[in-house]
Amino acid sequence: MDRTTAVCSLERDVLPGLARDGLLRGTESAGWFIDIGIPPDLERAQSELPRRLARPALFLDRDGVCNIDHGWVGTRDRFEWMPGAKTAIRLAHARGWHVFVVTNQSGVARGLYDEAAVQDLHRWMLEEALRAGGTVDDVRYCPFHPEAAVPAYRRSSSWRKPQPGMILDLLRAWDLDPGRCVLVGDQATDMAAAAAAGVAGHLFPGGDLAEFVRPVLDSHGAGLPA
Repeated sequence: MDRTTAVCSLERDVLPGLARDGLLRGTESAGWFIDIGIPPDLERAQSELPRRLARPALFLDRDGVCNIDHGWVGTRDRFEWMPGAKTAIRLAHARGWHVFVVTNQSGVARGLYDEAAVQDLHRWMLEEALRAGGTVDDVRYCPFHPEAAVPAYRRSSSWRKPQPGMILDLLRAWDLDPGRCVLVGDQATDMAAAAAAGVAGHLFPGGDLAEFVRPVLDSHGAGLPA
């Protein structure tokens, strides 16, 4: 049954009939809401919605944060998840955060493994995180080192932390607000890269990553669903 006409009011002409027929249901929510039914509210929504829709992002270093740092980990057999790491990724995902991994991978420059091995390991990491109920949206890695044993990788790079290139590239690619992003790392170089990108940095001392990340999400995630 069509309950609308060319000129009608939702509140006066449509909803009362739905309520009488038992077809109207309501859900109470504590989240942010704006009614755009009048011009001033529509104008306000145009400035407020972009800020609300810009999802926050959690940047994670890899070795020493996502996994135990056994030294230049480039293959699955040497990869050991940090306690609570997959839970931390799941928590961030459940709260509406992007999750990214940014990692220096000088093992490539040292000739310990190649980029194909790094990419294979990262694909496996993402699959593991997904199976645990979380999502890693994207990964950036830097294979270069100014003293590389492999000549093709012997150079300085703006992507190698403490430079912010990997973070800046993700900020551009995903249209992120740096003020709504945080990075968790275990080295001073991670904190320097975060500061250079305008992103809040949190130094992870080891232990359970989920227990460390939870208050970080709480402190930076006002207004997000729990």
